[in-house]
Amino acid sequence: MERVLGIGGLFFKAKDRAALAAWYKENLGVPLEDWGGAVFKWREDDPEGRAFTVWNAFSDDTDYFAPSAKPYMVNFRVRDLDAMLAQLRAADCDVVDKVEDTDFGRFGWVIDPEGNKIELWQPPAG
Repeated sequence: MERVLGIGGLFFKAKDRAALAAWYKENLGVPLEDWGGAVFKWREDDPEGRAFTVWNAFSDDTDYFAPSAKPYMVNFRVRDLDAMLAQLRAADCDVVDKVEDTDFGRFGWVIDPEGNKIELWQPPAG
């Protein structure tokens, strides 16, 4: 059975994403990158420490979380995206009929029973 490996990211909408990101940096010490979000690096079973979790505020008018009306989206890391999506389809889950292959890895989505869009992310090899 496929299982998520951990949280790959936390994404949410903000009315003023730059100001909110600055607040997180100034008050909580969130290490912002030039692109406006943060990457929290940690080690799992990889001695080179290539595992990480992303934090990022999106513009409040983004449609990236659609079809969910919720102002946030959780991203879960998975080992085998195709196997996970097949498993979800076999369980009659509401799988979004789209997979994206990018330099950052492979992405797929499922909608949970309460309408939350969940992003599934298979990081790139190496």
